[in-house]
Amino acid sequence: MTATQASARDLMRSAYENRYTWDRNFPGYTADVTYNYGDKTVTGKVRVNANLKAEASEIEDEEANKVIANQLWEIAIHRIRREFEESHGNNTFSLGETDETGAVEIIVGGKSSGDKYKLRDNEVVLVHRHIHGIVVTINTFSTHDTGEGYLSHRYDSVYHDPKTGEQKGGRNEFEDEYEKVGNYFILNRRVITTETENPSSTQEIIFSNIQLLDPAA
Repeated sequence: MTATQASARDLMRSAYENRYTWDRNFPGYTADVTYNYGDKTVTGKVRVNANLKAEASEIEDEEANKVIANQLWEIAIHRIRREFEESHGNNTFSLGETDETGAVEIIVGGKSSGDKYKLRDNEVVLVHRHIHGIVVTINTFSTHDTGEGYLSHRYDSVYHDPKTGEQKGGRNEFEDEYEKVGNYFILNRRVITTETENPSSTQEIIFSNIQLLDPAA
């Protein structure tokens, strides 16, 4: 391994380990949920278990239930703590260009060849990944510093067809807010603005009355 490859891997490892994740003792939690979209408001309950399996309940609107459940899954999967080598052991990394903001491009080879990242200030500010036959590109504009790692605050996501490059669906822009419950930072509000050819649409998901589960639950 060359010095350049080693430094690229070290940079990637450092930023990866700087993300905020829940530790092995995370007990899970319950919360009330309010989902605002269009002129509708839906309420219900959510639960994320210690194994990070998530579920929504007491939501009569089936489509709203699906949206909330999908968002819970997204929240939980990004808080899972995995060792760097477990996630990236079969990948290689090399340095690309540094852009005008000072973000350095990390080009991925090996198992995830074709993926790339950008790092700035020990944070991942761009993710470009091939996932389940689609390409997702995520730009992060601002973050929360928890003191135990960073959490994304404002970011967007765009999906493209990997073969044609055609954009799939509209650009989604997210704004996330967190609160500390016990020893853990937990999302309490997410606003999603979707840009399409029609006027943009906004969804707001609010989690309140967040309670950690008893570790034995």
